[in-house]
Amino acid sequence: MTSKVLEIFLEENLQDLREKGLYNEIDTVQGPNGAEIQINGKTLINMSSNNYLGFANDDRLKAAAIEATKQYGVGAGAVRTINGTQTIHNQLEERIASFKGTEAAIAFQSGFNCNMGAISAVMGKKDAILSDELNHASIIDGCRLSGAKIIRVKHQDMEDLRTKAKEAVDSGQYDKIMYITDGVFSMDGDIAKLDESIEIAEEFDLITYVDDAHGSGVTGDGHGTVKQFGLEDRIDFQIGTLSKAIGVVGGYVAGTKDLIDWLKVRARPFLFSTSLTPSAANACIKAFDIMTESNEAVNKLWDNGNYLKQGLKDLGFDIGHSETPITPCIIGEEKLTQKFSSALIEEGVYAKSIVFPTVPRGTGRVRNMPTAAHTKEELDQVLSIYEKVGKELGVI
Repeated sequence: MTSKVLEIFLEENLQDLREKGLYNEIDTVQGPNGAEIQINGKTLINMSSNNYLGFANDDRLKAAAIEATKQYGVGAGAVRTINGTQTIHNQLEERIASFKGTEAAIAFQSGFNCNMGAISAVMGKKDAILSDELNHASIIDGCRLSGAKIIRVKHQDMEDLRTKAKEAVDSGQYDKIMYITDGVFSMDGDIAKLDESIEIAEEFDLITYVDDAHGSGVTGDGHGTVKQFGLEDRIDFQIGTLSKAIGVVGGYVAGTKDLIDWLKVRARPFLFSTSLTPSAANACIKAFDIMTESNEAVNKLWDNGNYLKQGLKDLGFDIGHSETPITPCIIGEEKLTQKFSSALIEEGVYAKSIVFPTVPRGTGRVRNMPTAAHTKEELDQVLSIYEKVGKELGVI
């Protein structure tokens, strides 16, 4: 017999979410996650994937995964610190470090685990963290887990960053102070002002931490936002994911050898969770090899992103201030946003609504992610459907 208290809590709160338009229905994709997907037997143009370069269903990565499975097995069999570190894991970390321009790297089971493990391994109760107010949820949770004082910085506001950095340093209360920012902000597509923030960080001797989950494989010719600004030797932590542009699963921290050595003995998700599967590790290596050999996929991603962005803007949609292929269509009110998304899906475009708490109340949006795998014909079809639905619902 289940708890009555829990039952009442769940019923009341689930109903409240549904009434406010905040409940998200989870769809099942019947097949690979590509430029087009199958849901409930219907083919839809997929505009909601983070599979930026189309690698998630790339035959070269699939072959690499199969090869590693045959050689190493389906699982590592243990945590990394016991006997779960296989040759393939070391090769992946060496490949990441080379690609990111750092001395070393450490691979985690997810990007979320990176932020949970890396922040709390270095920062503690006697420290402070200056964190951009629009940072990803995993950064927020990693900061909370560390026990450090969290100081919210207004989004991309360098004056506010300078003021709060000075106050924190002058207070004399903290042993260490860290500045954390996303490299690319996933809901708006804007790029962090790393050139300005690093100057402030160096002025006040702040530890610098850039989560480039949505920049790695996208900005800086695919090498990331830190590379785009030429700051590889001036950023302490470079965080990335292996599940977006790389197309597989996992995450990583790239930095100095001493930093990585420390994380390997103090980052709890690394210490207490089984390693990445060998198939995932080898598929990731293949993705980095492809990006190193050619910029074709990255260039195609940007070409498609600019094409869709201009098309939606010409139709009269509010696409915010995106500087990357991430293209939000900001609707505003939550219920209208969900209705807009449902209508798009009905017409053949899979573009999910993003509402509170992922974004602030009243800024509901449909986040579009064109990929390198989309054709211009597919994007033209998307624009045609957007125009039809937008006019029917009075959005444009």
